[in-house]
Amino acid sequence: MSAQSVPALMLQGTGSDVGKSLLVAGLCRAYARRGLRVRPFKPQNMSNNAAVTDDGGEIGRAQALQARAAGVATSVHMNPVLLKPQSDIGAQVVVQGKVLTSAKARDYYRLKRDLLPKVVESFEIMASDADLVLIEGAGSPAEVNLRASDIANMGFAEAIGVPVILVGDIDRGGVIASIVGTHALLSDDDRCWLKGYVINKFRGDVSLFEPATGIIHERCGLKGYGIATYWPNAYKLPAEDGVALEKAGKYQRNAGNEGDAVLRIAVPHLPRIANFDDLDPLAAEDDVELLVIKPGQVIPADCDLVLLPGSKSTMADLRFVKDQGWDIDILAHHRRGGHVIGICGGYQMLGRMVHDPDGVEGAPGSEAGLGLLDVETIMAGDKTLRKTTGLTVGDHAVLAAGTPVDGYEIHMGRTDGPDRARSWLDLNGVVDGAISGDGRVLGCYLHGLFGSDDFRHAFLAALRSDEAHKMTHFEASIDAALDELADHLEACLDLDGMLELAKSRA
Repeated sequence: MSAQSVPALMLQGTGSDVGKSLLVAGLCRAYARRGLRVRPFKPQNMSNNAAVTDDGGEIGRAQALQARAAGVATSVHMNPVLLKPQSDIGAQVVVQGKVLTSAKARDYYRLKRDLLPKVVESFEIMASDADLVLIEGAGSPAEVNLRASDIANMGFAEAIGVPVILVGDIDRGGVIASIVGTHALLSDDDRCWLKGYVINKFRGDVSLFEPATGIIHERCGLKGYGIATYWPNAYKLPAEDGVALEKAGKYQRNAGNEGDAVLRIAVPHLPRIANFDDLDPLAAEDDVELLVIKPGQVIPADCDLVLLPGSKSTMADLRFVKDQGWDIDILAHHRRGGHVIGICGGYQMLGRMVHDPDGVEGAPGSEAGLGLLDVETIMAGDKTLRKTTGLTVGDHAVLAAGTPVDGYEIHMGRTDGPDRARSWLDLNGVVDGAISGDGRVLGCYLHGLFGSDDFRHAFLAALRSDEAHKMTHFEASIDAALDELADHLEACLDLDGMLELAKSRA
């Protein structure tokens, strides 16, 4: 079967954050369980939450989750254009897994017209080994002011000739207007690709929405493919980008449970936070209260651990930490005997200095770090992108040697200094990380290490005063949640009808 005739279906949204990523993940798992070779695809994504692929590049983590749901290896061709927002220089443009350039919004608007052939090429590579390709749009096709150079929504649908289902989020209100309005704004040429709609995040009595389906059909002639009722366990799956951190409750499941929450972990919410799903395994622990500290808030004096997460722009976020006074809070926390850990950009911030002589992240210059680790970072060299496994090494207060870890590296910069003599990770022969002389400050470049159950349990146990703890198995819980989501969508949506629509492309 040629790539031009492989069944494919595209989900576009009436706006951002309507639940497209989660729907595609659930559909990937549902159709894969039917025995189909399913491949996820997103032409263009904007996110600092990136995943290292099995073929050595990077894509949005939403597509990595969708690939996991489909039971297939990740590929750079699942998300051929990834935009990673930065300070000062706009966004880093990653094409087919590798950094192409950095561009301001207006410059990218001109550039992306030339990227469509690459996007189509990646789609054809994915389709060549698939029974079904599930495509996720970006933002909304109603942004008709950007249509001329669109590669993410109707521009892509037209390029490959794929039917489109529009997703509307009823939870935010105005869903009838958003669907009818989107349909009205599209040109006749684009409207021909729009074949139906799905209502997402419905709460309450579904029968109350029945009159609305008639209104939508009368106004647009679109077929309804079902109403996905609100799924309360969405928090169990990694979120696509930082929008999730803006929502109250993302990591508040154990907040206030004084009888259960033994450990309090504080995480400053950096403006350019990257790969924040490093926090998910910690939040999944029943006796952990994970506090995302928002601008204007102070880091609580009674927290047990401060975790500095990854950042797409270390120096800019380091300055933000100081502007918020969080540096003072972190240093006071350490003086009181508290523990601090930094991952990737957070690791770089913990050192004495961060240097960017070539302006990799913005204007060239240097910035003093928090000085909790005796190391310095130079932003230079090629970007490190790799999946890896390894073991903890050495014998430290909060680490036992020989604990297995796995994860991925995705960073610029080289970090070195005296505290690197206390490296605490051996990643297939490459040592990583640093520990302070008092053993209470740690840093490393390995994202995903808290997803390793043995490491997470050992690390948290060393911090607890009460050893009683129910063991959790994070990676197994992800697959269980994907199965649950697939069951949910099977019950709510017309998956048979959607599959027939996908086949109509041929």
